[in-house]
Amino acid sequence: MTYCVAMCVDEGLVFLSDTRTNAGVDHISTARKMSVFEVPGERMLVLLGAGNLSLTQAVLHELSEPTGPSRPTLWTVSTMADAARVVGQAVRDVHQREANALQEFGVDFNCSFILGGQIGDGDEGVAQPRPRLFMVYAAGNHIESSRVNPYFQIGESKYGKPIIDRVLVPSTPLDEAAKCALISMDSTLRSNLSVGLPLDLLVYQKDTLKVTRFVSIDQDNAYYQMIHRTWGERLRQVFSEIPEPDWQSTGDVPQNGHVGEMVLYRPPGALHMDADRGTPGADVRAAQTLAQADKPKARG
Repeated sequence: MTYCVAMCVDEGLVFLSDTRTNAGVDHISTARKMSVFEVPGERMLVLLGAGNLSLTQAVLHELSEPTGPSRPTLWTVSTMADAARVVGQAVRDVHQREANALQEFGVDFNCSFILGGQIGDGDEGVAQPRPRLFMVYAAGNHIESSRVNPYFQIGESKYGKPIIDRVLVPSTPLDEAAKCALISMDSTLRSNLSVGLPLDLLVYQKDTLKVTRFVSIDQDNAYYQMIHRTWGERLRQVFSEIPEPDWQSTGDVPQNGHVGEMVLYRPPGALHMDADRGTPGADVRAAQTLAQADKPKARG
């Protein structure tokens, strides 16, 4: 499996991907999920892929080795929207060629991509208004990021999503966005063994039309080790500073007018008998909640 995340902020774009790929617990390898299409001063595009590795690589082959000279490519399109359509068409071409054979073996057509970057407007060194970020699905359709949702994730996304939702906004500085992406990745690595080092991190500053910063991060990277250590320590510190539940006080607990009940089964010999049926019955009592502690309510 994999985890890739890309962020679009006012200052530019951040891309981060892991490199672990596996076919079971005893067959783990590495493969890069980040591909860069760059002509300095003209265009800078980054493609992240997740899903079946053979399918994502097949799509990359379609993009890097176009079958017809007249077909648009990532090197020739004039807008990022056109670039997203080129990726989507490559996904459809691979699906048309491979999907039936995969289905015979019970393999789903599973791949998704994040495409981001910026293309010049035709004058050398002059960029289009802003960088753009797209997610391309297995059907070849795509959506674009917005100021409401300035990031995309593919792969094992659930573990690293909370920190992004709490921190990232369009005005987030570029380096802070990179830090947020690394913390998101660290949370994913902590909880999912199918995602692993090394990591590829690329930062693009808008209007430069070239890669601004790129680094491959392994287990010896001092900054990543600092993030891994500090994030864990600070989370535990904040957790310990939050007060425990106060079962004696109900003033701060919202009341919903409903008294919860739990069904309590006692061991044989301790159960009371149902008078009508002569069989053991369940001991039904009000469940003690934060709102109900020490304040029993009469049953109507």
